[in-house]
Amino acid sequence: MAEEIVRVEINEETREAIREALQDMKETVDIHVFIDDDCMTCKEVLKLVKVLKEEAPNSLIRVHLHHRKIDEEAFKKHGVERVPTLSLLDGTIKYVGTPAGEEIRGLIETIIRISQKDSGLDNSTIAKIKDIKENTHVEVIVTPQCPYCPYASLLVNMFAFEAWRIGNKTFVAETIEAYENPDIADRYKIANVPAIAVNGILVFVGVPYEEDLIERIYDVVKRGKRVNVEVTEGSPI
Repeated sequence: MAEEIVRVEINEETREAIREALQDMKETVDIHVFIDDDCMTCKEVLKLVKVLKEEAPNSLIRVHLHHRKIDEEAFKKHGVERVPTLSLLDGTIKYVGTPAGEEIRGLIETIIRISQKDSGLDNSTIAKIKDIKENTHVEVIVTPQCPYCPYASLLVNMFAFEAWRIGNKTFVAETIEAYENPDIADRYKIANVPAIAVNGILVFVGVPYEEDLIERIYDVVKRGKRVNVEVTEGSPI
């Protein structure tokens, strides 16, 4: 897969929808934006976070900009290697590449739920997350046009959010834009999205159910199982 340029298109109708959605925010959320000079899509991410900051009520979104040349420590603290990257909750939730198209919805819902301190997860799921103490790196590979991807990203983000709430910063959720990071998509030989990998093992392709996905994560991380890839409805890359 060749690297492609991803664009953020926000017209007045989209801006109004963003404004309306963000009215549900309750508390401040910090978004850390990581950029570099050699970055073709960094301006697209900056465009997006500017709109989010402007449309959030009562300045409830704070944006922190980090340039690799002058803020290498922030890159290390948040575990950021690629640009552009958005980081929430000290790097436990990251968007690697540009959250464009359909992915904007998932990002906004993630921000709202963090702001409300409510993941929306089932109690049984939260109990399993609390039992996971091992390093857990969940990658969700997405594309901007995929209608199923925002839900997968949101679900994994909320897993990381619940871990973060109990002080566990070793559960990391990364939403990875496939067109900007083709090497990652190629590594897992992905033809459809969303695709979900846990600690380097592909476990799911398509739309996951909450109960199924947390069980697969638990199997890989806690039980050390080699699970088969479950495939449901998804979108071709």
